[in-house]
Amino acid sequence: MKYCKKCVMPDTRPGITFNKEGICSACQSFEKRKTIDWDSRWKEFEQICDKYRGMNGDGYDCAIAVSGGKDSHFQVHLMKNVMHMNPILFSVEDNFPMTEAGQHNLKNISEEFGCNIISLKPDRRAQKKLMRYMFEQYGKPTWYIDRLIYTYPLIMSARFHTPLLVYGENVSYEYGGGYAHETYSAKCQLNNGVASDVNEDELIQNTGVTVQDLFMTRSPKQAELNKLDPIYISYFLPWNSVANYDFAKKHGFRDLTHEWKRTHHVENFDQVDSRAYLIHPWLKYPKFGHASATDYASRFIRYGLMSREEAVELVRKHDHNLDVLAIRDFCDFCGYTVSEFWEITDKLYNRDIFKKDQFDNWVLKHPVWED
Repeated sequence: MKYCKKCVMPDTRPGITFNKEGICSACQSFEKRKTIDWDSRWKEFEQICDKYRGMNGDGYDCAIAVSGGKDSHFQVHLMKNVMHMNPILFSVEDNFPMTEAGQHNLKNISEEFGCNIISLKPDRRAQKKLMRYMFEQYGKPTWYIDRLIYTYPLIMSARFHTPLLVYGENVSYEYGGGYAHETYSAKCQLNNGVASDVNEDELIQNTGVTVQDLFMTRSPKQAELNKLDPIYISYFLPWNSVANYDFAKKHGFRDLTHEWKRTHHVENFDQVDSRAYLIHPWLKYPKFGHASATDYASRFIRYGLMSREEAVELVRKHDHNLDVLAIRDFCDFCGYTVSEFWEITDKLYNRDIFKKDQFDNWVLKHPVWED
């Protein structure tokens, strides 16, 4: 493994690239902000909003994909209060036990900004079947939920005749990944690897779900997609997760302070809705050698909030250390014992980058603190 010379991201992150100086594409994208004419970008954004504002009379003139998180708070404020649009919000709520913060935050968006939210509560039986299969075969247990998070807003925007569909950041461009193109258009979002297509026949034959169970996981047909204009807000203004968090707190957003101190995270404000869901992003660790601690430590470096040395120490302490409450909730939902969970996870470890130590624990062969 090789690591970015500026942040702590390894070259094993899918789709990330490094230049000849050893700087990752995410850090390069962040550095490029200094050369962008943000006033011109903002005027582009205003023109897009002017195009759609009031298009349905007193009805909705845009849609926002929300989770209830810090970024959702900022996006809704931007579209409703700054751009004076009339948004309808679409969300997907998984069936996991929610944190107190998660329960509060989605309600808070509606109350704070005065918006209607239409939430999809997925088929619980199908979710369990698909979670077990995708976990055991691919190490992607929340594929079904993540796929719905991507497809549901597209489907609903088409139904509500709101072509302007608003997303936060372009994940691939901001943090490194495939399809990392600098563009305002989010039409290629399904190709960023988070919720890529899985063969339906494979799922039906191996899980017992039906074609009907998978209906909502399908993207709208191309003719419908062509009528939509999904956008990334991060193209039009400098995206900053911490700034969004600071803004959201002033508008009622709750983090996990006094509720849960997660052992595998270095912050308490991102993905706070449920504990069980966090198994999925952590599984990047056995497969690629990095997880949430690396992700946020790298952002903190780019934002100028800590040194690389401080970030390395956080990664060393937290990245591997999956929280026991996340494991418990995940196992309770899926029907695994903790031993079964670790037996499955053990098979996911990438032998090219991991080895067993004297205590039979998986450890990285080339950790960032030895880089």
